[in-house]
Amino acid sequence: MTERERFGRKVREFLYGMFGYEHAQQALELRQSMETLFMLVTFGDMLGLPILPPYYALRILPHAAALVPAWKRRVMRERWLGDDHEHHLHGV
Repeated sequence: MTERERFGRKVREFLYGMFGYEHAQQALELRQSMETLFMLVTFGDMLGLPILPPYYALRILPHAAALVPAWKRRVMRERWLGDDHEHHLHGV
């Protein structure tokens, strides 16, 4: 790797940190919340909140089986007031 390529890589990483990192983090948070909502609607009967009939949930289960343990851990963990959102520095 030449000096010019290393400099270009450092500039790209710096610009990503300045302009793109917060957008990427917000996109990940949005994806996580949408995934949690989807799993709640689909498999809410595991938590005692039946929304969809179990027939449809069982048809989707093979596709979402890998997501169920992480979803249950995320939904059932103890939370404090204000834990839902990180305090971003918008406009600062």
